[in-house]
Amino acid sequence: MASHALPTRSHVAWRDIPIVQRVLAVVTAALLGVDGYVHLKHAAQYDQFRSSVMSEGTLFRIQAVVAIVVALALLIRPGVITWIISLLVAGSAAVAVTLYTYVNVGQLGPLPNLYEGTWNVPGKVGSAVAETIAALISIAGLVLALRSRRAHT
Repeated sequence: MASHALPTRSHVAWRDIPIVQRVLAVVTAALLGVDGYVHLKHAAQYDQFRSSVMSEGTLFRIQAVVAIVVALALLIRPGVITWIISLLVAGSAAVAVTLYTYVNVGQLGPLPNLYEGTWNVPGKVGSAVAETIAALISIAGLVLALRSRRAHT
């Protein structure tokens, strides 16, 4: 008799992931790539806004690198953990850009005051839309990954 063992969680190959999850991972990675690109492209214009620890430009660069790394992780292994991380990265960025557009929170700890009371800044709307859609798709990807995990246990 032939053995039809299911793939283990630690060694799930890309081909074993249902097509819908793969498409969601590619789309989310592209959206996170947009977020990363916009933050890298515009970081220098925010270097002047700083706290005693870091500039807003540095924070933009950190956000960009994190978004790009998470995008690559989704392409390599779109599983429960990567979907959670994607949701946290995209969701926190979408919440932050929206909050700091409407509310002058002021400086928080080592972060400079990020308030910018307008949407009329190059790249801002595009990255906010990409972050929001990436967060929503991350929720769908997470749900599918959890269902897939339960089906294989």
